Amino acid sequence: MPAAAARPDSVSDEGAVRTEESPVHSDEVATGTESAEAAAAEHTADAALLVKTPMVSDSQTFARAFKDMRDGLHQRELWLSLGWQDIKQRYRRSVLGPFWITIATGLQALAMGLLYSTLLNQPISEYLPYVTVGLIVWNVINASILEGSDVFIANEGLIKQLPSALSVHVYRLVWRQFLFFIHNAAIYAVLVVAFSIWRNLDLSFLLVIPAILLLFLNAMWVTIVFGIFSTRYRDIAPILGSMTLMLFVLTPVMWSTKALENAVGGMSDRAKLIEIIPTFHYLEIVRAPLLGEPSHWHHWAIVAAITVVGWVVAILALKQYRARVPYWV
Repeated sequence: MPAAAARPDSVSDEGAVRTEESPVHSDEVATGTESAEAAAAEHTADAALLVKTPMVSDSQTFARAFKDMRDGLHQRELWLSLGWQDIKQRYRRSVLGPFWITIATGLQALAMGLLYSTLLNQPISEYLPYVTVGLIVWNVINASILEGSDVFIANEGLIKQLPSALSVHVYRLVWRQFLFFIHNAAIYAVLVVAFSIWRNLDLSFLLVIPAILLLFLNAMWVTIVFGIFSTRYRDIAPILGSMTLMLFVLTPVMWSTKALENAVGGMSDRAKLIEIIPTFHYLEIVRAPLLGEPSHWHHWAIVAAITVVGWVVAILALKQYRARVPYWV
């Protein structure tokens, strides 16, 4: 009985201990709840901050556009070797190799020069160099438009697999066209000696250096603009093909403006219409110094204006659509 009597006391003491411990446990639960609520409130605040502050990408900025051009220029070993490889690949297993470029242009210039000098009653010694230089310059313009519109589509594999700047493919195409231009310049060197053109040359011949630089500077922006938009809209390439054919007919490549002026009785309105053709001015700034003829300033002014406007459009196109080209090809 004494033992039984002691038991309730122990139970009471244990209950008292438990009662005393309960407030501590309640405080811990309350503290944990407050911590959870604070964490949830902080998470909610962070989420609201993310919603209010959207992520900003720098892929469509002028800085990235200019960086792409600089990175492509720094990767010159890549596009120099690729451009030269394109020429070797085109004429592989041929005996003359790249000299077929010179032969093809020379034969075309000879055929057109003989034909149109007879039709237009022009002396062959003047007309053949005129047509030859016109063809050499036109080949650069034509390739810039047609091959430029296909530059990114043709390099689909490299764009998707090679971590390089997009401008590498532009530099590659322009470098390849410059190599073609150098090969064709050999024809002009032969004509200078054969028809004694060197007698008409003076210090104005040096103007051909900035003229060629302007020609290829324009080839770059044409390639960028037409390359980007032709990648997005595949109907542009066929339109450009028809446009270049029309420009070839309208531009005085195989016919002379002097012959037109003489045929219509001097400086008539019909002879002045040629001024609205932009490719005419590119031909004149290169052809006049090479043939020893006076170079008119308005041709340079028009080409300079087109160059500035063209590069503005090219930079804007790079800024806005450069990152999308890999998804479009």
